[in-house]
Amino acid sequence: MPFGPDIREQISRARTDLRMGVPVVLRAKQDALLIPAETLLDQRLKELHNISDDILLVLTAKRALTLKIGAYDKDLVRLNLSSEAELDWIKSVANPSDDLKNPLKGPFQYKREGEVRIERLALSLVKSAQLLPAAVIAYVKDTETLIQNNKLTVLDIEETAPLLSEAVVLTDIVSANLPIAAAEMGKLHIFRPKTGAEEHYAMKIGNPSPSEPVLVRIHSACFTGDVLGSLKCDCGVQLQSALTQMGQSGSGILLYLNQEGRGIGLANKMRAYSLQNEGFDTVEANHRLGFEDDERDFRLASSILKDLGISKIQLMTNNPAKILMMERNHITVSNRVPLITDRNEHNEAYMDTKAKKSGHLL
Repeated sequence: MPFGPDIREQISRARTDLRMGVPVVLRAKQDALLIPAETLLDQRLKELHNISDDILLVLTAKRALTLKIGAYDKDLVRLNLSSEAELDWIKSVANPSDDLKNPLKGPFQYKREGEVRIERLALSLVKSAQLLPAAVIAYVKDTETLIQNNKLTVLDIEETAPLLSEAVVLTDIVSANLPIAAAEMGKLHIFRPKTGAEEHYAMKIGNPSPSEPVLVRIHSACFTGDVLGSLKCDCGVQLQSALTQMGQSGSGILLYLNQEGRGIGLANKMRAYSLQNEGFDTVEANHRLGFEDDERDFRLASSILKDLGISKIQLMTNNPAKILMMERNHITVSNRVPLITDRNEHNEAYMDTKAKKSGHLL
């Protein structure tokens, strides 16, 4: 059995490299070096200009719309980077933190010709590393020396592209009894993705019967709400309310998925909070960062439920989209159990946005 990483393990390694600002080689007809704009260093930018005359800054269509840039490639935009483009400018285009102070970033030079498979893959990779979705790509003619001298991770785009959208395979690595305030009969299961990414948890209350619809809450991690008691959202209160209801009914399953900030990660969630302080709502803030409304993957939830032998559930949610996602992944939702919490002056606008723009039944 070989010791070297297979393609899935190479993708996981690439995510770590990207978070550190180490270039990753995307292999195609012409190879390209990828570095996220967020982790790009000045010295590496200068080196890119030394080895390439074809360097691009790639943004999502959502970020492009904020900057009043036409997304000629529909889901993304490619901007040519001249040798005069400085690191601070690149980061200001990628990061909306100073948009209101300095709204004029242009003029921009567009690249419109050619296919965009490498650029699309690059943005998917950067997003999956929970970085700002903006990528610097340098096309180079000869990468073999670069790869050998710098020990760079190489991803073949034909192999990589389909794997980025496939369902994550999870393994139940350990479980143990865990009495909690809401229920003394509790058991916590830890599920580890084979990608090496963050683990996800299933808290089983009592002994749910697989033959009957099980009371289930699918809860996305919220450090600020669940741990710190943030008043800007209803997450922490929903979490405790769900556990209390399961304890009172005698059984249930809480799925705690590490998909902070609707899947964009805690750092980007804090960036979104900063934008909200400037007057943007939750959805608008995500778009200004370059993300979709919701980047979460709820196939994780259906996978865990199936592993636990559960196929019929009563879903505790205010979000009808979760019901559709479960049904599409062969989990029968017998009924929806509302999870309504009190509002306060800090989360009033957030709750209104969830109802108006995300379809939550509040």
